[in-house]
Amino acid sequence: MQGLEKNIALFRENCGSGNFRVKVAAFLCGEDLVVVIAGGTRYHVGAVAMAQPRPSLADPAMISASASVLCVPGHKEDELAREVALKMASLLNRNVTVTAGIHLDDASETDVEQLKQNCLKAVGKLVLRVSGKENG
Repeated sequence: MQGLEKNIALFRENCGSGNFRVKVAAFLCGEDLVVVIAGGTRYHVGAVAMAQPRPSLADPAMISASASVLCVPGHKEDELAREVALKMASLLNRNVTVTAGIHLDDASETDVEQLKQNCLKAVGKLVLRVSGKENG
């Protein structure tokens, strides 16, 4: 197990405040990436998405991705987990697994949109850090 530590890196980002704070952590496992998205008032695992980069069907010179998703019945994070996994896999050209759990009691559509935007902002910062482009 000692050699494994060399191949794991941890990155963290967050966005928003109070009940709208979203935290994102990523573990670099060799060439693959495992991402945890948590936010709102109760962190949990609501959905998991795994994406694999591939040549785009529209333009094989571009990188796209395909994804598979599992969702806990009654949870709604499946679309967010899929969107983030696809985005990160295509931008970083590596396999990405995302687990997402964001909860806010009696959330309005505006609340849900604010949480999503905070998530996407945190993920954007995370992509820059993982790619080594955060300062350039």
